[in-house]
Amino acid sequence: MKFFLHILCIITLGLSQHALAQSNEKIKAELQKQFGSKIQIKSISPSPIPGIFEVVANSSIIYVDAQAKFLIQGSITDLKTGTNLTDAREDEINRIQFSDLPLQDAVKLVRGDGLRKMAVFADPNCGYCKTLEKTFQNMENITVYTFITPILSPDSTQKSKAIWCSSDPSKTWVAFMTMQTPVPSKTDCTNPLDRNIALGKKLGITGTPAIFFADGSRIPGAASKDDLEKKLALVHKVPVR
Repeated sequence: MKFFLHILCIITLGLSQHALAQSNEKIKAELQKQFGSKIQIKSISPSPIPGIFEVVANSSIIYVDAQAKFLIQGSITDLKTGTNLTDAREDEINRIQFSDLPLQDAVKLVRGDGLRKMAVFADPNCGYCKTLEKTFQNMENITVYTFITPILSPDSTQKSKAIWCSSDPSKTWVAFMTMQTPVPSKTDCTNPLDRNIALGKKLGITGTPAIFFADGSRIPGAASKDDLEKKLALVHKVPVR
C-alpha cells in the first residue's frame, strides 16, 4: 500500500511540475510578445501570493497573473514579519561571487587596514559616482575596487582611457572624481574598459554606481556613509562606528 501511495505521489508531482512548466512557458511567450527584446526573462516561479507569478527580468522582479494579462510592479511585504519579500529575493538573485571578480581590471583604494572590501562600477562623468568617491574618503578600514565603466558618453570613454593610461590610475581616478583634477592626455595604452562594460552587462548593471560587497550582495545606485557602514557591519560582523 505504501508503495502505491509513493508511486501516486510521484505521478502527482510530475503532473504538477508539467503543468507549472506549461504555465511558465505561456507567461514567457506572452511577455515576450508584449515587450519583445526590451525584456530578458531569466526565471518564472510562483510568488507567495496564490495565482500570482514572480518573473525575474532584466535583473529585477515583476509579478504577473497566470495569463500574463496583468503586470504588477512593486514589492510584496509579509505583514506578519514586516519583511520585504521582493527586496530579499532581488538580493538573492543578484548576489555574485565576489572572489570571481577580475580585480586586476579595477583601480584600488585602500584606507586604514583595508579589511572591509567593496567593488564599485563607476563612470567618470557620473555625478553620483563622484559623491560616492568623496564618501569613501571619509571612511576607514576599507578597500574599494573600482571598475571604471564608461557607459554615459564618448567623453566618458576618453576620460576613462586617460585615467587608466596615467602613471598611477588609482591616484588619478580619486583626484579627478573628488577634486576634478584634469586627467592626462595619453589614451593609447592597453586597458580593461571593454571587459568592464561586458562584465557590467553580465551582472545586470544598468547604471552607475553599482556597489558590491564581500558577501556578493549589492546596492544599485549611490549610498550614504551611514548606509554603507550599516551594510559593512552586517557583512563583516563588526559594530557600526
